[in-house]
Amino acid sequence: MNINSAIIHGAKVLKDNLIKNPYLDSEILMTMAIEKDRKYILLNSKRNLDKEDLNTFQKLIKKRLIGKPVAYLTNKKFFWNSEFAVSDKILIPRPDTELVIEKVLDLTANKKKLNILEIGIGSGCILLSILKERKSFYGTGIDICKSCLKISKLNAIKLKLTSKLKLFKSNVDKFNLGKYDLIISNPPYIKNFKLKYLEKDVAKFEPKLALDGGLDGLTAIRKVIKKSSELIKKNGRFVLEIGFDQKNKVISLLKKEGFYINSINKDLANNDRCIVCTKI
Repeated sequence: MNINSAIIHGAKVLKDNLIKNPYLDSEILMTMAIEKDRKYILLNSKRNLDKEDLNTFQKLIKKRLIGKPVAYLTNKKFFWNSEFAVSDKILIPRPDTELVIEKVLDLTANKKKLNILEIGIGSGCILLSILKERKSFYGTGIDICKSCLKISKLNAIKLKLTSKLKLFKSNVDKFNLGKYDLIISNPPYIKNFKLKYLEKDVAKFEPKLALDGGLDGLTAIRKVIKKSSELIKKNGRFVLEIGFDQKNKVISLLKKEGFYINSINKDLANNDRCIVCTKI
């Protein structure tokens, strides 16, 4: 069987099992199986696969069939302008989260040097994307998950940003180091009783720690807002990702902690997704 035939067959199997983007997923998994890029696949689509490569590809298709995300099968995900390493202990970067990057870059267009804190750094995709765009900025990332810090460090090395990044394993409540010009966070914000109703790719495979926002979805957000109010400089900016139905409650929490709301920003699906505010 040649490369093209195998991809088409894999895509059909995925489509028949209601997997979204079946052809793209099949193509990406082929690049993984034969350890080549997509350009190679396009230029060598008639090349016959050896038995071992075909077997590897079919195993990957089977894993995708049960819902395992492509990012966890390939251990990478493209976000903003870079490819990031990920693992199944880390939340997969979402296109909607690029909104946080956009807002930060808008806010800092004329800034020379800023000290940024990210609460819950995960893969490092948000903070590292900002540091890559803003050469004179420095970042600190905290997370309670050792695997997240390990992956963030790996991504910082890949992007040649280690000299601009400090990482700490810490619960948000216990972190008291420094004062920051800008704080960013994408905390867990899904109500825990709704976790089982998420798409199976998410519900079965992504880490609950990065998704579970407690009974009302605001447990982590409350902690992040309170700690940010202590760690941020006066007139410092705070950019927070939220759930689509949390705007009013989160605004109330922010105002109580001395933040002025600058803007509420909508994601690709026109849902409220990101709040920009200033410490007054």
